[in-house]
Amino acid sequence: MIRLSVLYPKTDGAEFDHDYYRDSHVPLACKTWGIDASNAQIDKGVDGPYEAAVHFTFDSLEALGAAMGGEGTGAVIADVANYTSIQPVMQTSEIVS
Repeated sequence: MIRLSVLYPKTDGAEFDHDYYRDSHVPLACKTWGIDASNAQIDKGVDGPYEAAVHFTFDSLEALGAAMGGEGTGAVIADVANYTSIQPVMQTSEIVS
């Protein structure tokens, strides 16, 4: 299993619309990439270096690559401007347990 984490570092003066992120952006990403919403866990930062994060689970690196190369990924990326001015950081990980 592969996890794609998209993390939003806390940034002075930055805005983040958590409601839009939860209700619109993450569902858009799931629909675009053909993954079930249960394969996306959303974090709202309480303490630590991140304002928010989402973790998407894919069956394989190939499935992640196919999703990222899909036609609608550009729209998902463009949608970021609708909820934050923070530049996201992405990490791909293998789930080992």
